[in-house]
Amino acid sequence: MDVKSKTAIKICGLTKVDEAAFLNENGVDYAGFVLFYPKSKRCIDIEQARLIMDRLDPGIKKVAVMVSPELHQVIQAEAAGFDYVQIHGGLKAEILDETDIPVIKAFNVSDLDELDKYVENDRVHAFVFDSAVPGSGKSFDWALTQKLDTKNKPVLLAGGLSPENVAEAIRLIHPYGVDVSSAVEGENGKDEAKVGAFVQAVRDVDGGNLFAGK
Repeated sequence: MDVKSKTAIKICGLTKVDEAAFLNENGVDYAGFVLFYPKSKRCIDIEQARLIMDRLDPGIKKVAVMVSPELHQVIQAEAAGFDYVQIHGGLKAEILDETDIPVIKAFNVSDLDELDKYVENDRVHAFVFDSAVPGSGKSFDWALTQKLDTKNKPVLLAGGLSPENVAEAIRLIHPYGVDVSSAVEGENGKDEAKVGAFVQAVRDVDGGNLFAGK
């Protein structure tokens, strides 16, 4: 992931083409798209994701978010032009062996003890630390992440972040970046005002040490 002089911002769960404008206007760093996971209300197909990605500023990195994907699904995302694949749940060895797309490995509170499997793997570029139920909008005890050794790989903090609490999270954890979905949604997808409020709250904070290594 690119070295940042400020806290990186990822808006996850895009579903509509007009949402791209919200991210462009606010200069966010990453855009997340939920693929191949119909249990999520934010799941879209790759063709819809392409339509949204085409509207994003070139500097915004595109992240395919998947749960325990098969190799062919990751290959599809790689071919579609995603910059990263973010994987929750199981990560098959063949994905690391047979694709080139950089991997972001996501962990929930319940599986943080598996971090050591991936910290030394060069194919895993970064980590997301999330709540027990990803996409639920529920927070967790951020202090649990402070004792984890990520070998200086970037960490994005997720799970229940909002314009009201993201500053506290940054001051406590000093993550490389923050990842939000539920808190910036309205009744019909992402909400322009809420995206703006979240970004402003992050930018108002002095992030201190923005890198993950401890």
